[in-house]
Amino acid sequence: FLPGTHQYLLTVLSIWWAFGQLLASLVAWAILPNRSCSQTATTCAKKDNMGWRYFVITMGGLMLVLWGIRFFVFNLHESPKYLMGRGRDAEAVEVVHKVAAYNGKTSNLTLEDLTKFDQEADPTEGHKVLDTSAKAAVQRNVEKFSSNHIKSLFRTRKLAISTSLIILIWAIIGLAFPLYNAFVPYYLATRGADFGDGSVYITYRNQVILSVLGIPGALVGGWAVDLPYVGRKGALSISTILTGVFLFAGTTARTSDGLLGWNCGYTFTSNIMYGVLYAMTPELFPTKDRGTGNGLASTANRIFGIMAPIIALYADLTTSVPIWVAGSLFLLGGVIS
Repeated sequence: FLPGTHQYLLTVLSIWWAFGQLLASLVAWAILPNRSCSQTATTCAKKDNMGWRYFVITMGGLMLVLWGIRFFVFNLHESPKYLMGRGRDAEAVEVVHKVAAYNGKTSNLTLEDLTKFDQEADPTEGHKVLDTSAKAAVQRNVEKFSSNHIKSLFRTRKLAISTSLIILIWAIIGLAFPLYNAFVPYYLATRGADFGDGSVYITYRNQVILSVLGIPGALVGGWAVDLPYVGRKGALSISTILTGVFLFAGTTARTSDGLLGWNCGYTFTSNIMYGVLYAMTPELFPTKDRGTGNGLASTANRIFGIMAPIIALYADLTTSVPIWVAGSLFLLGGVIS
């Protein structure tokens, strides 16, 4: 529903993910260091390891507070489409007028505009009253399931290529991320990398630093998608390639600060990449088939993500092959973009 002049805001919406990560990292940094067992401890009693429990309680309590604010403070209107589907036309009209008034506009929609379609029904066919019960609504939705939406995504050569490429990009990224996250700690350890202070305090301090970089990453992504000669495709391609480059560079780290520096670059560019990808994907599919297209892309991402730990079971972790494979996947994704 955003006008074309503000489409970049779809990319910037990923900033809320970054804020969430930062908040969780700050809470963990404040709670865990002084309430966790030492990594060198031979025994770990419950009273000495309450940090993670306090963290879960804190985050769960925060979610309950936000849930209360969502339902009791913000007055979010029900979808007019849903209300009409349940036969509540008057409420649908009321919602349209309230939304218009909130935006300083007026609407000419009336209840008669909706009910006149029932009155104009063909008398020779008889007037069939729509069953607006929840059960009937579910049955109608189930009846819509067919392969037509999938076929529509491949009905022309150009559309088939576009659909295939975006699904492939989601699949590649879905495999590359878990491959990197699963292999890089072991890889660096076997190469004798010096991580410096590996305390819980330093670990979550670094996590806070990385989370902070997700915020400018989302903003830069929103700015980049409207750049002349760059646009969405260019922003996605450049950020994905840079993500792979920083991944490769991270394997050269031999100090804790060096690893943090490369991971800062990796986190920054990967947040740009994901923000652009999430905003760009729906725009590539026809409106009526958009839900199906998004579902196929997400499915490919999850399936290939599951493959990562399977690869870990059979890969030789003493070599650099897994890391180079993950970096190559990011580079491939950037080229395809």
